[in-house]
Amino acid sequence: MRVCVPKEIREGEKRVALVPDVINKLTKLGYEVVIESGAGVAAQASDAQYVAAGASIGNNGLLASADVVLSVQPLTPAQMATLKKGAVTISFLSPTTAIDSIEAAASAGVTALSLELVPRISRAQSMDALSSQALCAGYRAALVGAELSPRFFPLLMTAAGTVTPAQVLVLGAGVAGLQAMATARRLGAVVSAYDVRPASADEVRSMGATFIQLELEALEGAGGYAREMTEERAAKQRELLTPYIAKSHVVITTAAVPGRTAPRLVTQAMIDAMEPGTIIVDLAAETGGNVEGSKPGEIVETAGGVRIWGGKDVPSQISFHASSLYSRNVVNLLTLMTKAAAPAKDDKPAQELAIAIDFNDEIINGAAVTHNGARRTPEPAPAPAQTKAAQ
Repeated sequence: MRVCVPKEIREGEKRVALVPDVINKLTKLGYEVVIESGAGVAAQASDAQYVAAGASIGNNGLLASADVVLSVQPLTPAQMATLKKGAVTISFLSPTTAIDSIEAAASAGVTALSLELVPRISRAQSMDALSSQALCAGYRAALVGAELSPRFFPLLMTAAGTVTPAQVLVLGAGVAGLQAMATARRLGAVVSAYDVRPASADEVRSMGATFIQLELEALEGAGGYAREMTEERAAKQRELLTPYIAKSHVVITTAAVPGRTAPRLVTQAMIDAMEPGTIIVDLAAETGGNVEGSKPGEIVETAGGVRIWGGKDVPSQISFHASSLYSRNVVNLLTLMTKAAAPAKDDKPAQELAIAIDFNDEIINGAAVTHNGARRTPEPAPAPAQTKAAQ
């Protein structure tokens, strides 16, 4: 069984799907691992390091020979068309944005799994690439805020006088938000945070931040995400948040609703209430933006002197560790589907290495978007068979 890792071709993508450190986990199972030449360079992984770890280096025709293809971004329709029937791909494969790639995978008879659809259950935590990459994005967001701000983050006692710490506000207390809080606290800032889920208050406090309580209904959603809110509630939330935003020196927004446009948390009117020199870091800029006027990959400065940093390919900006974490997520999912080879024993023939696509497993059932030449919608796992009680 051959596992192939192509070079990422989307502009700005610096991650790689496998790093040298995890190659031995696959070769011990019996996989042959082939890495496209130069695939790991942007993540500080050279071809020589892959070879030393037990992989081989390939170039043209890499995908056509693959049984399993691992990537960060989805394969293009043209790449999908080169795969052999029955091949398996694992990547971020959003059903709302990678429609052409999904259709191509179905046409090619490929089983395509999306890491974005891995269910958020305890057993799947080691495969949760959304969380691992959000961790990287949150860390980066705090560093960006500190770099762009004209203020020190920490309290400083100097001979020239006392330097007061920066006030940092984080909107959204998911994985990215919590990591942004923790990093800003380590840098010495005074951190506060808000989330529509009151249950996140304890997590916020555990990061050393102050949780902002607003007199609004909770919006707890499935899988640990927040539910989408009505426009009326959103307007009331913005009104109540405005005083907290106005007194902050750095605002980091991390709110997202899976499969939907990012909720608008900060309007132009709220930005106008901020002091000149305030920094806004919008991690949701690529999905519509939490902040009015933010642009992915750009820093927009308003007439009032507020600068808005729009995130784009944020985990790729920490490509070494983002790739390391992603690789482990991918390997754990592939291992779950691996039917390991076994030597002949007694009267039993040798068992070959194989991929088992078992839709009775809720992880595989939830993540697979194409199989056997068709798109699929996850079906509820069948109920376990009833057994008679022992007499």
